[in-house]
Amino acid sequence: MDPQPFVRLSVGQLGLKLPAGGNASKAASRLCDCEIRLGGFPVQTAQVPLIHSPEFNLDPFTNAAVFSLDESDLKALAAPGCFRAPRSYLEVAVYLARFGARCGVAWRKRLVGVFRVELASSSEWREGKPVLLHHGWAGIGKGEARPELHLRVKMEADPRYIFQFDDEIALNPQVVQLHGSIRQPIFSCKFIRDRRPSQSDPLGGQYWSSSGSEEKDMEMVRRERKGWKVVIHDLSGSAVAAAFMATPFVPAPGGDTVARSNPGAWLIVRADTTGSSESWQPWGRLEAWRESSAPAAVASSRDTVRLRLHLLPDGQDDCVLVSEAPLSSDKGGEFSIDMDRQAPAATAADHCAASLGAACAGGGFVMSCRVEGEARSSRPFVQLAMRHVTCMEDAAMFVALAAAVDLSVKACRPFQRKPNKKAGSPAPDPLELDT
Repeated sequence: MDPQPFVRLSVGQLGLKLPAGGNASKAASRLCDCEIRLGGFPVQTAQVPLIHSPEFNLDPFTNAAVFSLDESDLKALAAPGCFRAPRSYLEVAVYLARFGARCGVAWRKRLVGVFRVELASSSEWREGKPVLLHHGWAGIGKGEARPELHLRVKMEADPRYIFQFDDEIALNPQVVQLHGSIRQPIFSCKFIRDRRPSQSDPLGGQYWSSSGSEEKDMEMVRRERKGWKVVIHDLSGSAVAAAFMATPFVPAPGGDTVARSNPGAWLIVRADTTGSSESWQPWGRLEAWRESSAPAAVASSRDTVRLRLHLLPDGQDDCVLVSEAPLSSDKGGEFSIDMDRQAPAATAADHCAASLGAACAGGGFVMSCRVEGEARSSRPFVQLAMRHVTCMEDAAMFVALAAAVDLSVKACRPFQRKPNKKAGSPAPDPLELDT
């Protein structure tokens, strides 16, 4: 597998030192923040701590902002005259907020100064060498006694594998790797919809939820979604990863949607390293539920599907939250594992390092998947950091996670109270929802 070039541009170790004097003492009680801008990307904001003592300690690992530059961005940097273009430099605008008398709410911001740094056109990052564009103090603003801003700006290679499902997951698609115009088959995906786990299912007695052996009436059976499985196979046909619906998706009492109080859940597993085809190794648990945009529990196109991923430590009962994100139920969106943006606790970082590679402990992008909304045909698009892939099973595990994310959006669709048998209805849903 050949990765595509990406560059990670990070800004961290922010601190502001104001000139000595009366204004400095007044400003000490104010909120200081900044806008970090790069042409072609959304503006990112961050707080800036005020430095009052010569002895200060800024966290070397926490980043205030991170930008990911793909191949088109890198070509723009290498173009002639690019340093006159907006995206050829990074800009940090620092503000002090003034507070009003009502509830201490900030109502006005004063610009302290702006710092700019040109992005490196050097190819050192292509050789795996981080490029430190700036690290230390810089004067900003006007006048002889100017405020000083401390920051670290770094560029480093962050190559990624790009995958895409060739069709909807319920139609058993291939998963291809994208590299330029080349689409190379890497995995195949098998979707299974089985309300009752098979006796031969290695996870049947351990992870599947059960509501008893008694027969349910047709209304109850129709108002639950369970038994969905997605198995990822390599090109030889061996199963290397899977996602199993571990907790059914059912509507909340008195409603038609899956609620936060009782989310549906998937178990993400990978093939055991012992090589046994009948053994799976649990890796993560993905939970999903629907959140209404309206006060009443009525489904709306403005609703969101919230996803929450926990990693499962080996040999332990507890789990570690590594990502939580909302997706539009109508338009879909992107779910990601990004340790810079999630700001995990120390225990999460430690376990993430054990599960995903040592690079995770220092932060950084791990994976992302982009999916469509609940009523749209979806072919999930997956990006995966190369440093977290040591074998095909690693990549397959994240592909299985992406499949679970996509199916979770579909599984959180509102439940119908009665089957729709009107003539001229659209083609049946491949997932056969509410049947």
